[in-house]
Amino acid sequence: MQLIPVVDLKGGCVVHALRGDRDAYRPIHTPIAATSAAKDVVAGLLALAPFRTLYIADLDAIAGTGGHGEVIEGLKAAFPHLDLWIDAGETHADQVRARAAQGRGTSVIGTETLPDVAAARDVLAATGAILSLDHDAAGPRGPEGVHEDAALWPERVIVMTLARVGSGEGPDLAALARTAARAAASGRHPLLYAAGGVRGPEDLDRLAAAGAAGVLVASALHDGRIGPDTASRWA
Repeated sequence: MQLIPVVDLKGGCVVHALRGDRDAYRPIHTPIAATSAAKDVVAGLLALAPFRTLYIADLDAIAGTGGHGEVIEGLKAAFPHLDLWIDAGETHADQVRARAAQGRGTSVIGTETLPDVAAARDVLAATGAILSLDHDAAGPRGPEGVHEDAALWPERVIVMTLARVGSGEGPDLAALARTAARAAASGRHPLLYAAGGVRGPEDLDRLAAAGAAGVLVASALHDGRIGPDTASRWA
């Protein structure tokens, strides 16, 4: 299982994500970096462990209020060894192909930004796209058909429980199990990545035992609940 740190970008800096309430997100204060600038935060994360992959949520792009293309380009230049997974609200296959062709990372397609199943089918047909099955406290976000039809899913799927992001309530193992069962019932076996609620090393062990290919983590890396030794073990 791979531990993948998360960077949430909003208003030009890294913010502290909490339960998907993006209006309340504020610039991050973390002991691993002197500022909330993306390069400083990523350098701090890499000082903890030799991570191979970084997940970036461009929250302004997702909301349609701007974007952090230049910031992400700067991260790619500064840390060329990192495999960048970028959720920037993309909904068209040509956007996915352009990002890949230009070496600007791998597109993550969040269900919360998809208008319908037809759009999902189009964008997920682009080779290499990663699907994020987004959930909040009320249930699935985005077209229910995308959540229910595993035949639409690509080879990598994130089970994103937004209500647990930054909460410290523990990972949503039930959602991970439901997703795995739905995929198996359709004869599919995508790599599943858990996101939201990880508290520390014990949760990482549970997720590995549950068959997760990876886990997205932010808060537990910043506050030290997952320290360098544990991070390096899973990096």
